[in-house]
Amino acid sequence: MYIRWLFQLSQLQQPRTAAFLKHIQCKHQGARHWTHSGGGPYRAVIFDMGGVLIPSPGRVAAEWELQNDIPPGTILQAFISGGEKGPWMKFMRGEITTEDFLQQFGRLCSEISKTSVPVGSFFSLLTSEQVAKQFPVMTEAITQIRAKGLRTAVLSNNFYLPNGKSFLPLDRKQFDVVVESCLEGVCKPDPRIYKLCLERLGLPPSESIFLDDLGPNLKAAASLGIHTIQVDDPETAVKELETRLGFTLRMIVPNTCPMRKTMDIPRGSLEKYLKDLLGTQSTGPLELLQFDHGQSNPTYYIRLANHQLVLRKKPPGTLLPSSHAVEREFRIMKALANAGVPVPRVLDLCEDSGVIGTPFYLMEYCPGLIYRDPSLPGLEPTQRRAIYTAMNRVLCKIHSVDLKATGLEDYTKHGDYIPHQVQTWIKHYRASETSTIPAMERLIQWLPHHLPRQQKTTLVHGDFRLDNLLFHPEKAEVLAVLDWELSTLGDPLVDVASSCLAHYLPSSFPGSLLRGFSDCDFTQLGIPTAEEYFRMYCLHSGIPPTENWNFYMAFSFFRMAAILQGLYKRSLTGQASFVDTEQSGKLPEFMSNLAWDFAIKEGFRVFKEMPATKPSTRSYHTQAGHSPCRAPQA
Repeated sequence: MYIRWLFQLSQLQQPRTAAFLKHIQCKHQGARHWTHSGGGPYRAVIFDMGGVLIPSPGRVAAEWELQNDIPPGTILQAFISGGEKGPWMKFMRGEITTEDFLQQFGRLCSEISKTSVPVGSFFSLLTSEQVAKQFPVMTEAITQIRAKGLRTAVLSNNFYLPNGKSFLPLDRKQFDVVVESCLEGVCKPDPRIYKLCLERLGLPPSESIFLDDLGPNLKAAASLGIHTIQVDDPETAVKELETRLGFTLRMIVPNTCPMRKTMDIPRGSLEKYLKDLLGTQSTGPLELLQFDHGQSNPTYYIRLANHQLVLRKKPPGTLLPSSHAVEREFRIMKALANAGVPVPRVLDLCEDSGVIGTPFYLMEYCPGLIYRDPSLPGLEPTQRRAIYTAMNRVLCKIHSVDLKATGLEDYTKHGDYIPHQVQTWIKHYRASETSTIPAMERLIQWLPHHLPRQQKTTLVHGDFRLDNLLFHPEKAEVLAVLDWELSTLGDPLVDVASSCLAHYLPSSFPGSLLRGFSDCDFTQLGIPTAEEYFRMYCLHSGIPPTENWNFYMAFSFFRMAAILQGLYKRSLTGQASFVDTEQSGKLPEFMSNLAWDFAIKEGFRVFKEMPATKPSTRSYHTQAGHSPCRAPQA
């Protein structure tokens, strides 16, 4: 009676179990689609739980049997043994306790298999957080259904847990009505439980759709006039539900777009790799989108079966040495998983270029908001300030990471961070240089002669900006820090300066790369100025403000100019993501002009602090003339 609910053939992986089930399923092949004549607009969707919203007990049982050398089908036979008076049915009606059920069920399984069966182990797995997770595709569907004004309900045959609570591992706020068999004392397919659900919804049967994976349950619902959908696979069921309702149930993944031809990756080999990694045998299609950010390392959204992932890879073609270090990103995010810094959960690093053409790593997809515009349009001033405060605090968390406890003591060499960074970015710029930029030439001479003394060594993100943070959609909370490619051990003030770049860029700056808001009124917006943001950081970190802030800003803009120059050179050969080649070619000079402005400010600061009795001994580089193309000032 409950066979289709207990075992979904398409999801089982082992031939011997599948063969056993195929024999039994033949008895039920006529019970796939139950319909009724009747129409009218839909006003509610009713969901079964096991096999619809979470993995079916049958799938869990089959895999558990194989892992524990229990004869296949033992749990199934015990489930259906005794029919309505069997221990499983009585348990779901709330007529016996968990302890009594496990005793009776264990005895029954042992009789069936002729061996001792640890049913407590199976029950623990069935009810564990690891297994009883709602399918993301169903979570999205419910969200969209409710957004359209339809009502939702869950109608579940479930049971009590040892703690006295009912087993319903779902967010109850998703549903207008929750009907549980163990609380009501009646199970599907008894018509009374459907009528109870409809009564609480306040709707006639013809205005509801019911999703279940068991034929008899669907037949009973259809006999009352309820529309039904058979669920063999959640993905396929959602597509059918979309057709019935007439609107999409898939959330649009923010900041994504179809694949660019030059950035496409081989789907066949990727799908094989993912199925081997995830252990899924799903026949559902691989969905692949490209994020419109992640200029340095192309970044993709992946959906396969019930998995939502993000793939980040090195770009194609010849690359500069030590650049596009996805390996570093993977290592640092894995190390930070339990260090108090919010990062996505990484799954695997693949250094085999034979899979998709370049090395890559995978992480779980984290839904949330990325604020691309630093002026935060649409928010209230208090909300904007809260966002920047949260950004500031998470930066302090990064800089307070215990390097020894996280195994990052050897992440890079300690000391001489700034000198090394200056030389590194000079080399990167020279390697991608396409024409002479006067301001870059002056900076290449000036920076090595005006290096600050590093106060302490911490973990450094390397590209800390607002648009590299993922925020909670309803509150000022950073859910994840992204893009760790430039991370290292070094001077934390470089991160602080990097997070203030937008303060000095105009709002007209090309939005596909960076956005600025130097021409905005910070007080009116409620956003701290760069100086206020820096003082906020010093307060949160417990350090005194530095005097040579202008050097850090000069270096940050110089580094960004070098990065943009590399991006421009790759765009000439189609290796860069979402870049307007003509436009991007002008950006390195613009950035270097801003950097030189800060170099001049630093020179004036040093000059003013010199004793009046001594002549100036600054190098000729500080006194060099201004760039012919001056950057606009805030």
